[in-house]
Amino acid sequence: MSTPRVLRTLRMQIAAFALLAVGLPLAIVVASGLVMLEMHVREILVIAAASAVSALLGAFLLAHWILRPLERLRYASTRFARGELGARAPESGPQELVEVSASFNEMATNIEQLFDARRQLVAWASHDLRTPLASLRAMIEALEDDLASTDEYLPAIREQLETLTLLVEDLFELARIDAGVLALDVQETSLADLISSCLRGLDAEARARNITLAAQFDAGDPQVRIAPAKIERVLLNLLTNAVRHTPSDGAVSVVVEPNSDHVVVSVEDGGPGLPNGAPERMFERFWRADDSRASSSGGAGLGLAIAQGLVHAHGGTIWAENRPLGGARVAFTLPLAKG
Repeated sequence: MSTPRVLRTLRMQIAAFALLAVGLPLAIVVASGLVMLEMHVREILVIAAASAVSALLGAFLLAHWILRPLERLRYASTRFARGELGARAPESGPQELVEVSASFNEMATNIEQLFDARRQLVAWASHDLRTPLASLRAMIEALEDDLASTDEYLPAIREQLETLTLLVEDLFELARIDAGVLALDVQETSLADLISSCLRGLDAEARARNITLAAQFDAGDPQVRIAPAKIERVLLNLLTNAVRHTPSDGAVSVVVEPNSDHVVVSVEDGGPGLPNGAPERMFERFWRADDSRASSSGGAGLGLAIAQGLVHAHGGTIWAENRPLGGARVAFTLPLAKG
């Protein structure tokens, strides 16, 4: 049933409700008085007028009390819709409106954080794309002007193209994670085989740095239910970071600790450990503890953010901490296979 056009506003509806609530009982009382007490018409009209005025006054006071925070909420939502992402509604008034305002403020905060994250993503991606593109342009111009030979610049061009390819692939992976459309080919697999494959893949770099790689299983070889290619990417990222942060003659270990319904996989290194604030921020996109070192190694600062997204997609958690005896530890959980 639609609301009459004259009662479109909440203020008018409250006033009409108040008049109705007062008018019906008053009419019954007046009618009873006429029949039973033979009241004079003038007295009846005075009582009816006083009751109606009191009802209207009370209705408008009540409407003002209810509608004042509602108007502030409407004003905040209008500002937010116009692009003022910092607009917030005061959380005051009746409990129901306080809850609505709190929900609106929470929504506005989440949207503002999302827009901030996207702005940062665009800014950092533009920064990381600009460097290899500038290098490629300079090398191509040098080749066109016969200032360098093709054999001299081909390896460098290939290296810059590889950097661009990896960055674009990382950005697409993040986009799939954010959109919730990440495809996981989940299957039961041996965690030992997966870890061994990752260690073999980094063996050459570890040998070049004189670093020992090892794996430690506290209770045999647990079977896990994962997408092997995705978890392999997580492990390779964590191991690569650990190897590059560990000094010569150091060691990097993968420790596996089964629990009741999950397994904890830890990558531990013998490096200098994590600086203050790093455990809380290192999974942020494009965050680098050392910009110069990360840039020189070709990292865009997306690896740990992607690792976090992949672990979360498996229903696990990931965290970082310093080891009591020195070095860093990055650990994550994976679901055990049911059996």
